[in-house]
Amino acid sequence: MYELLSFTFTPNLFDMRLLKVKDCFFIGILLLGINQISTAQNGRVNIQQNEIIPELNVLNSEMTKAGKFGERYKIQLYYGDNNTASEIIKTFRSKYDSWPSAIIYETPNYKVWIGNFRNRLEADRALLKIKSDYPAAFIPKPQKG
Repeated sequence: MYELLSFTFTPNLFDMRLLKVKDCFFIGILLLGINQISTAQNGRVNIQQNEIIPELNVLNSEMTKAGKFGERYKIQLYYGDNNTASEIIKTFRSKYDSWPSAIIYETPNYKVWIGNFRNRLEADRALLKIKSDYPAAFIPKPQKG
Protein backbone atom coordinates (compact mmCIF):
# COMPACT_ATOMS: atom_id res chain seq x y z
CA MET A 1 0.00 0.00 0.00
CA TYR A 2 2.86 2.27 0.62
CA GLU A 3 4.00 1.87 -2.92
CA LEU A 4 0.66 2.95 -4.31
CA LEU A 5 0.79 6.29 -2.49
CA SER A 6 4.28 7.27 -3.47
CA PHE A 7 5.03 8.30 -6.98
CA THR A 8 7.88 10.09 -8.67
CA PHE A 9 7.39 12.88 -11.15
CA THR A 10 9.47 12.62 -14.28
CA PRO A 11 8.77 15.17 -16.99
CA ASN A 12 7.93 13.74 -20.33
CA LEU A 13 10.44 15.10 -22.85
CA PHE A 14 8.04 14.52 -25.72
CA ASP A 15 5.43 16.80 -24.09
CA MET A 16 7.98 19.59 -23.58
CA ARG A 17 9.19 19.30 -27.15
CA LEU A 18 5.62 19.36 -28.37
CA LEU A 19 5.01 22.53 -26.39
CA LYS A 20 7.99 24.18 -28.03
CA VAL A 21 6.79 23.15 -31.48
CA LYS A 22 3.33 24.58 -30.74
CA ASP A 23 4.88 27.85 -29.56
CA CYS A 24 7.04 28.09 -32.66
CA PHE A 25 4.04 27.37 -34.85
CA PHE A 26 1.95 30.14 -33.27
CA ILE A 27 4.82 32.62 -33.35
CA GLY A 28 5.39 31.78 -37.02
CA ILE A 29 1.72 32.37 -37.84
CA LEU A 30 1.79 35.64 -35.91
CA LEU A 31 4.89 36.87 -37.79
CA LEU A 32 3.40 35.85 -41.12
CA GLY A 33 0.24 37.81 -40.32
CA ILE A 34 2.22 40.91 -39.34
CA ASN A 35 4.23 40.64 -42.54
CA GLN A 36 1.07 40.43 -44.64
CA ILE A 37 -0.45 43.45 -42.90
CA SER A 38 2.68 45.57 -43.33
CA THR A 39 3.14 44.74 -47.01
CA ALA A 40 -0.52 45.19 -47.80
CA GLN A 41 -0.11 48.95 -47.39
CA ASN A 42 1.19 49.67 -50.87
CA GLY A 43 -0.19 52.82 -52.38
CA ARG A 44 0.33 55.34 -55.10
CA VAL A 45 1.15 58.97 -54.37
CA ASN A 46 0.21 61.66 -56.84
CA ILE A 47 1.74 65.06 -56.09
CA GLN A 48 0.09 68.09 -57.60
CA GLN A 49 1.99 71.33 -57.20
CA ASN A 50 1.58 74.85 -58.41
CA GLU A 51 3.45 75.72 -61.62
CA ILE A 52 5.30 78.58 -59.92
CA ILE A 53 7.13 76.34 -57.40
CA PRO A 54 9.99 75.31 -59.77
CA GLU A 55 10.49 78.98 -60.66
CA LEU A 56 10.62 79.89 -56.98
CA ASN A 57 13.20 77.14 -56.35
CA VAL A 58 15.42 78.58 -59.09
CA LEU A 59 15.01 82.09 -57.66
CA ASN A 60 15.82 80.82 -54.16
CA SER A 61 19.04 79.17 -55.34
CA GLU A 62 20.10 82.32 -57.23
CA MET A 63 19.42 84.52 -54.20
CA THR A 64 21.30 82.13 -51.92
CA LYS A 65 24.33 82.22 -54.22
CA ALA A 66 24.13 86.02 -54.36
CA GLY A 67 24.16 86.21 -50.58
CA LYS A 68 20.63 87.45 -50.00
CA PHE A 69 19.87 84.67 -47.48
CA GLY A 70 21.76 83.28 -44.53
CA GLU A 71 24.41 84.70 -42.28
CA ARG A 72 26.86 86.90 -44.13
CA TYR A 73 29.90 88.62 -42.71
CA LYS A 74 30.59 92.29 -43.29
CA ILE A 75 33.37 94.62 -42.18
CA GLN A 76 32.42 97.84 -40.47
CA LEU A 77 34.75 100.72 -41.27
CA TYR A 78 32.98 103.59 -39.56
CA TYR A 79 30.14 104.46 -37.19
CA GLY A 80 29.17 108.11 -36.85
CA ASP A 81 27.79 111.09 -38.77
CA ASN A 82 26.68 111.05 -42.41
CA ASN A 83 29.29 113.44 -43.84
CA THR A 84 32.25 111.46 -42.50
CA ALA A 85 30.62 108.19 -43.56
CA SER A 86 30.22 109.51 -47.12
CA GLU A 87 33.88 110.57 -47.24
CA ILE A 88 35.09 107.23 -45.92
CA ILE A 89 33.04 105.24 -48.43
CA LYS A 90 34.32 107.40 -51.33
CA THR A 91 37.95 106.86 -50.35
CA PHE A 92 37.31 103.15 -49.82
CA ARG A 93 35.71 102.75 -53.24
CA SER A 94 38.63 104.52 -54.90
CA LYS A 95 41.19 102.19 -53.26
CA TYR A 96 39.29 98.89 -53.10
CA ASP A 97 36.75 98.19 -55.80
CA SER A 98 36.56 94.40 -55.34
CA TRP A 99 34.09 94.45 -52.40
CA PRO A 100 30.63 95.98 -52.29
CA SER A 101 30.20 98.85 -49.85
CA ALA A 102 27.18 100.58 -48.36
CA ILE A 103 26.15 103.18 -45.82
CA ILE A 104 23.62 101.83 -43.34
CA TYR A 105 21.54 104.20 -41.23
CA GLU A 106 21.02 103.21 -37.62
CA THR A 107 19.39 105.93 -35.55
CA PRO A 108 21.05 108.43 -35.06
CA ASN A 109 24.31 107.36 -36.72
CA TYR A 110 25.54 105.92 -39.98
CA LYS A 111 27.63 102.78 -40.53
CA VAL A 112 29.95 102.06 -43.41
CA TRP A 113 29.85 98.35 -44.19
CA ILE A 114 31.88 96.57 -46.82
CA GLY A 115 31.81 93.09 -48.25
CA ASN A 116 29.35 90.25 -48.22
CA PHE A 117 31.51 87.34 -47.09
CA ARG A 118 30.23 83.78 -46.83
CA ASN A 119 32.36 82.83 -43.85
CA ARG A 120 34.53 84.35 -41.16
CA LEU A 121 37.76 83.30 -42.87
CA GLU A 122 37.02 85.36 -45.99
CA ALA A 123 36.10 88.35 -43.83
CA ASP A 124 39.31 88.03 -41.79
CA ARG A 125 41.45 87.92 -44.92
CA ALA A 126 39.80 91.07 -46.25
CA LEU A 127 40.15 92.77 -42.86
CA LEU A 128 43.90 92.11 -42.88
CA LYS A 129 44.18 93.81 -46.28
CA ILE A 130 42.33 96.98 -45.26
CA LYS A 131 43.45 97.25 -41.62
CA SER A 132 46.42 99.46 -42.53
CA ASP A 133 44.14 102.08 -44.13
CA TYR A 134 41.28 101.71 -41.65
CA PRO A 135 42.65 100.73 -38.23
CA ALA A 136 39.24 100.97 -36.52
CA ALA A 137 37.69 98.41 -38.87
CA PHE A 138 36.20 95.27 -37.34
CA ILE A 139 33.88 92.39 -38.14
CA PRO A 140 30.54 92.65 -36.31
CA LYS A 141 28.41 89.65 -35.47
CA PRO A 142 26.71 88.48 -38.69
CA GLN A 143 23.03 89.12 -39.25
CA LYS A 144 20.68 86.66 -40.87
CA GLY A 145 19.51 87.78 -44.28
